[in-house]
Amino acid sequence: METKVLDIKGKEKGTCNLPDSLFGVKPNPTFLHEVVTAFLANQRRGTADTKTRSEVSGTGKKPWKQKGTGRARQGSLRAVQFRHGGIAFGPTPHSFRQYLPVAKRRAALAMALSAKMAEGNVVVLDSLKLKEPKTHAFAEIMNVLSAGRKPLVMDNFADENAALASRNIAGLTRLLPQDANAYTVLNCTKVILTQEAVEKLTSTFGKEAN
Repeated sequence: METKVLDIKGKEKGTCNLPDSLFGVKPNPTFLHEVVTAFLANQRRGTADTKTRSEVSGTGKKPWKQKGTGRARQGSLRAVQFRHGGIAFGPTPHSFRQYLPVAKRRAALAMALSAKMAEGNVVVLDSLKLKEPKTHAFAEIMNVLSAGRKPLVMDNFADENAALASRNIAGLTRLLPQDANAYTVLNCTKVILTQEAVEKLTSTFGKEAN
């Protein structure tokens, strides 16, 4: 698959070939939903915790005698119905992790990239280099490329000026090509790749994504 290569000013500089195994796959919404759901579940820390009646501070003494007071019988003021008592059926720390085979993750990445390509939301740059580490200069590049509110920029960021200038732009996600995943690709408005990023994507995911 052939696509245009642009410079940071939006001018066409040539063409490059994108592998069909990454950018020409038919997306499967059900499959992508499964992979994205697992990805989001794996981001959860699972540290939410509440204290049961055995963990809250306070006495465990019986508050009043069993019979003769006219009140309901109670065994402890730390029971769940009392103020400062324990929490019934509250969350406890546990793992939400879902296992996904590598082949599934890579297939989903190929589908996500292909979906963005079909929408016309993939841009390939010849390089990403700036003369100065200015946030305004990088933001201007995003405007020229019509990157939208949540662009995804994939590069090795070997150019220090570009790396520094891109750190403080709201909504922008920076990603090394080898760390690409289906969720991040689907959750952006436009995927912006450098030619080096395309080569790295191809060498890392191209064959396995067939």
